[in-house]
Amino acid sequence: MVVLCNRQKTRVVTMSYKQLNEGQRYQIEAYLREGFSYREIGNRLKVSHSTISREVRRNRIRGTHYLPEAAQSKSVKRRRNAAKYSVSALTIMFVEFGLNEKWSPEQISGVGKLIGHPVSHEWIYGYVQRDKLTGGKLYKQLRHGRRKYRKGSRAKRVIIPNRVGIEHRPAIVDKKRRFGDWEADTVLGKNGTGAIVSLVERKSKFYLIRKVPAKSAAEVSRAMVGMLWRYRSHVHTITADNGTEFCGHELVAEKLKTDVYFANPYSSWERGLNENFNGLLRQYISKGTDLRTVTDEQIAQAQHALNLRPRKCLGYKQPEVVFNELRGAA
Repeated sequence: MVVLCNRQKTRVVTMSYKQLNEGQRYQIEAYLREGFSYREIGNRLKVSHSTISREVRRNRIRGTHYLPEAAQSKSVKRRRNAAKYSVSALTIMFVEFGLNEKWSPEQISGVGKLIGHPVSHEWIYGYVQRDKLTGGKLYKQLRHGRRKYRKGSRAKRVIIPNRVGIEHRPAIVDKKRRFGDWEADTVLGKNGTGAIVSLVERKSKFYLIRKVPAKSAAEVSRAMVGMLWRYRSHVHTITADNGTEFCGHELVAEKLKTDVYFANPYSSWERGLNENFNGLLRQYISKGTDLRTVTDEQIAQAQHALNLRPRKCLGYKQPEVVFNELRGAA
């Protein structure tokens, strides 16, 4: 639809787009030979003059002659190529399902190829953009922006009793080939309204979270033991950061019969997997949330959703599936 405006009135001219057929292309050639303008040809064929202009511009030979045979051949080829990349309604349903599950376009594309619904992540981004332009909300399911780091002095270094540094951790842990090596961290609520203890298994990417009323060593240690108790035969090591909440690491090590190591100060990349999952958790529990308003059921739902999110590094398998496979094989 084209809207034309002037000082006296506004009128709406509706001109539906129609692809030119072979017969119309021969008519265009004849009208051009007789000296008709693009506008006159468009009026006679009941199409926009811009359509005629574009058609001639696309299909000129040596810059001057319009050949209807060549134009028709190119048109057929374009339609065939477009058909190759058309996306079925079922595939679109799968794309929207993945977006509503907060999967990334790359994850959706990877899984789509595995289940017979191939679609590129570029197409998905375009689909989301088109949906947004028509008032849709799919764009809200995508992750936005980059993490902002606060400037300022670093906090005073905490002395953790009997701390064992990551440099003493077995080298096999770095390779992420052994099942049973975990990373630990905490996510804080607004103004001391509690914390979320998070654990992730390095090989399967299986993620565990639990809310605690305070970020204290006693609460965090109790939560870690409770979260890992049923999997205690699959806990070889735990790597944590240097926060005071992990001062109870010796109790954790004793209860779970495991070894606890600590990353170097200000080296979050040494626990990069856990940092990544905590970032994903913010899609469900946003930063600055009063954790007193978050229920255990919401925590469980977020954990379940993240463990069912396909991961590229797992061949687009889900962490929960891989974790259970590894447990069964151990």
